[in-house]
Amino acid sequence: MVLLGWLATGNMNDARSDHTASVLRNGKVLVTGGFNYSLYLNSAELYDPSTGTWTMTGYMNHSRTVHTESVLLDGKVLVTGGYDGISYL
Repeated sequence: MVLLGWLATGNMNDARSDHTASVLRNGKVLVTGGFNYSLYLNSAELYDPSTGTWTMTGYMNHSRTVHTESVLLDGKVLVTGGYDGISYL
């Protein structure tokens, strides 16, 4: 029997809303950008479901929120568009 529901896991390094998340080929989840209270974020975090932990993984060239994120065939991730608090990208 499979039970469906939500499980608590580790906290992200940066609290954020209006971000994007993509499942990578290795099963980890990449989260980019978003909004943190008064800051537009350019940070990215990687979630490992096997350990329940988040790791900071880098920074985008622009802070952005409400953007799109696509995993490409070669495994790279393309982040496009969004809003940086001043203009639309």
